[in-house]
Amino acid sequence: MSIERKPKGLAGGLIVALGLLLLLIGIVLTGGGGWLISLGGSWYYLLAGIGLILSGVGLIRRTMLGAWIYIAVFLATLVWALWEVGIDGWGLLPRVVGPAVLLFLVLLTVPALTPGRGGKVVAGGGIAALVALLAVGGFASANAAKIGVTQDLPALQAIASSDPDAIPVGADWPAYGGSYHAQRYSPLTQITPANVGKLERVWAIHTGDLPGNRPGAQNKYASENTPLKVGDTLYACTGKGMVLALDPATGRQKWKHDPQVSDDAIPYTAACRGVSYYVVPNVAATEPCATRIIWGTLDARLIAVDARTGQRCAGFGQGGQVNTAEGMGPTVPGMISITSAPTIVRGVVVTGHQILDGQRRNAPSGVIKGFDAVTGQLSWAWDMMRPDINTTPPEGQIYTLGTPNMWTTASGDERMGLVYLPLGSTAADYVSADRTGPQLDYATSLVALDVTTGKPRWHFQTVRHDVWDYDLGSQATLVDFPTGGGSVPAVVLPSKQGDIYVLDRATGRPLTPVRDIAVPQGGVEPRMRTPTQPTSLYHTLRRDNDLDEKQMWGMSPIDQMICRIQYRQSSYKGFYTPPETSRRYIQYPGYNGGSDWGGIAVDPARGVIVANYNDMPNYNRLIPRAEADRMGWAPRGEPNARKGGAEGAGDPQAGAPYAISVNAGWRMPFTGLLCKEPPYGGIRAINMRTGKTIWDRPLGQALKNGPFGIPSNLPIEIGTPNNGGAVVTAGGLIFIAAATDDLIRAIDLKTGQTVWTAKLPGGGQTTPMIYEAGGRQFVVIAPGGHHFMETPVSDEVIAWALPQGA
Repeated sequence: MSIERKPKGLAGGLIVALGLLLLLIGIVLTGGGGWLISLGGSWYYLLAGIGLILSGVGLIRRTMLGAWIYIAVFLATLVWALWEVGIDGWGLLPRVVGPAVLLFLVLLTVPALTPGRGGKVVAGGGIAALVALLAVGGFASANAAKIGVTQDLPALQAIASSDPDAIPVGADWPAYGGSYHAQRYSPLTQITPANVGKLERVWAIHTGDLPGNRPGAQNKYASENTPLKVGDTLYACTGKGMVLALDPATGRQKWKHDPQVSDDAIPYTAACRGVSYYVVPNVAATEPCATRIIWGTLDARLIAVDARTGQRCAGFGQGGQVNTAEGMGPTVPGMISITSAPTIVRGVVVTGHQILDGQRRNAPSGVIKGFDAVTGQLSWAWDMMRPDINTTPPEGQIYTLGTPNMWTTASGDERMGLVYLPLGSTAADYVSADRTGPQLDYATSLVALDVTTGKPRWHFQTVRHDVWDYDLGSQATLVDFPTGGGSVPAVVLPSKQGDIYVLDRATGRPLTPVRDIAVPQGGVEPRMRTPTQPTSLYHTLRRDNDLDEKQMWGMSPIDQMICRIQYRQSSYKGFYTPPETSRRYIQYPGYNGGSDWGGIAVDPARGVIVANYNDMPNYNRLIPRAEADRMGWAPRGEPNARKGGAEGAGDPQAGAPYAISVNAGWRMPFTGLLCKEPPYGGIRAINMRTGKTIWDRPLGQALKNGPFGIPSNLPIEIGTPNNGGAVVTAGGLIFIAAATDDLIRAIDLKTGQTVWTAKLPGGGQTTPMIYEAGGRQFVVIAPGGHHFMETPVSDEVIAWALPQGA
């Protein structure tokens, strides 16, 4: 009779400790797996949990059976993982990597559990096999970041473009989007894929606008600025609306204007996306304010200064400024802001306002206003509910409260005299029962407004009865679109749902197919849900399929299981799932897009659209009024109002039956990781003529991604969330930051490959710009960081160029 010899001492203690770890993990997986099965989910976690319990008990008893059971569990896990997701690096990671680490530890116990040469052979062979498996996993991960090229770049000069703006793009960058056509395209060719690697940092300046330790400004900065360049001066603005004039070749400051905005005026974000440049007609260039910089502030002022000196234009409004909030209703600091550059067409300065989301159903009006660019006088006002009011309301009255607003940037056509307004939804974004008439018709629409009269010429609605916060955040882009009957002046409209529409610029008629699709019904307001929603058949940045349980993610099987449980517990009926109050519901895509305020770039010579996008869900729940009141959720202006945080993460929607709780990106509460598998963002080149994808790739490295907020520092293109846009050049390059990896990169337009990167001092949640000075082509960005994207704040403006003579 033989007696089994069990390991003792340190080796035996370590084996017991490993057994206890497996036992604990097994108990968690068994309990959670049983719960998941009761919700209709996968059986894997329960079965794996039972296997880990048996393995753990075996190792605690220091028997080889415990190791064999774990090896069997791992092999079954590998088969299951390949069956669920195939050779998909991101899909395999939470299913296989954690179990593989445990397998490595288990294999190390084999020589102690089986004394002699046999145990060493089993352990060595197993570890070799594991190394091979991890190598395959590394290949699969690299393959997950692979660029999908489906067709060649269109031939040069395939499509012409007409841009009648007074100041052309080229040596200059005279408007936020390059021009008011917003193509974000530079015809400069000095920097190419062949020489971009030689770019050097030429200058960098500090604006001096940082939140510091001021309580009202902490964690709320995100300047989002794209500077302008006109002639011999570069103009940049900061989060608090300071404007600096710089020498474009050296960065030397010429002047600085500080409008003295209070920290109390900061809404969710201290941002100034851009300023506007205007040349007064028939005035000598030497006269004061013959050329002027006009911009809006966080406290809703429109300011005009002399472009040469920075001095206020005395003839503009009162002492060089206009209060644009007049007649918009009761307000408190931060409720009415201007964060986007005004659009100036035919001498009229057109501006909307950022009305702080989620606060009140009777929020200040979303009225759009046009001001004389010389005098600052109100030329017109468009209140969609009161077409009889064309300027200021009658005495004692105000513009209609709570109407859809325009917080982003309009585009403009000088020749047609039209401005194109991307509108948001009616106040109380997630509840629609009391919306009526024009609020329903114009919400989440692109509206073409006659800049002379302030009256709408046409509108195109992308969402009916919007309760998903799918407001139009992207500036529309004007192009000459090729059709069978020749080029047609058109507007290309990206949306948060990911759909890209092409519309006749004069009439709003779709130039590419649009189809109504059936959408889910029900939710808290079933009578307000429309049976169909429009979708573009030309192109969408959205995934082909809805989310399913297999796409849930995490750093291990445990948190992936938790995300699967959340998925099964929630309401998810696919695209346009209606809001609910009794449980969480999944909104996919989330309110960050698709396409957000960064918009698209267009190479009009090659006929290519460049679009960066997000691919994340939100995990939401409507909160009944009484419950929200018990939790103390209160709107801005009240003592217990929430300060900071992501938009929607506890918004009171006072005056509506429900508040809203949004888990933006659907993050796990403990690890901070997102429940959906990567990629979370990408960039795509699209053939403008056909709407077909040329190439598509993830955007953003995993440098700062990791559980519990610990950066992984892995230079893997995971595809991160991104905010900000791209510029494209005639030299065949795309310049973009936007992602959360704090990098600016140049991408070869032809192949989608990154050909140059530079580290930024802050988050690059903004759009670069291109210009020429002294015979050199410059690339400039203002990486201000972003509190919502959790990137570092910076006050630098940075310029790169090729070495002199290169």
